[in-house]
Amino acid sequence: MENNVLKTSFNKIIDGNKEWVEFVKNDDTGRFDQLSKGQSPEILWIGCADSRVPANELTGKKPGEVFVHRNIANMCVHSDMSMLSVLDYAVNVLKVKHVIVAGHYGCGGVAASLSSKQYGIIDNWLCHIKDVYRLHAQEIDAIEDQEKKTDRLVELNVKEQVFNLCSTSIIQNAWKERQDLAIHGMVINIGTGELIDLNHTFTSNESLGDIFAYL
Repeated sequence: MENNVLKTSFNKIIDGNKEWVEFVKNDDTGRFDQLSKGQSPEILWIGCADSRVPANELTGKKPGEVFVHRNIANMCVHSDMSMLSVLDYAVNVLKVKHVIVAGHYGCGGVAASLSSKQYGIIDNWLCHIKDVYRLHAQEIDAIEDQEKKTDRLVELNVKEQVFNLCSTSIIQNAWKERQDLAIHGMVINIGTGELIDLNHTFTSNESLGDIFAYL
């Protein structure tokens, strides 16, 4: 027997698409015709999979202007071939100028990483965030309020993921060829919609340290 609740919910998705089709059909700017022929975004957004943090809306960009990769807690793991493939394509084919790692306050993944509770297979992914905690344990442990503790780890996690991106051969080789590529760390305040610049931007490998900076 078909579940009527699911059918109704699914129909809303179809109806939403019909509204979008009408919007595209009535748009007289020509941008959708142009988009059908290719894309040339200037931004790669690496954000959290959380449904509350859509890249285009937060940056005020239209379809075709933001290339997006999302996962739990906006992680940039060196062995993640999905993330690396997106990064390589965005940097070397699309020639994006800005790569934004965007965390958000109240991140469930970051909050979960601060507990010893098991959640399932995601525990293995959260170990990467626990590694960030380990690097900054003294600072995090000194914060008594749990919400503030989580939000501070959100900020520190973003900074560590920015560093992870900068230490990839993809980014460093791109820097050898051009100067118009910047890696930024930002945090979203969901309650206000504000995209907060953490002033953690890299445009070369000069400040990475000898071990991380490729020749």
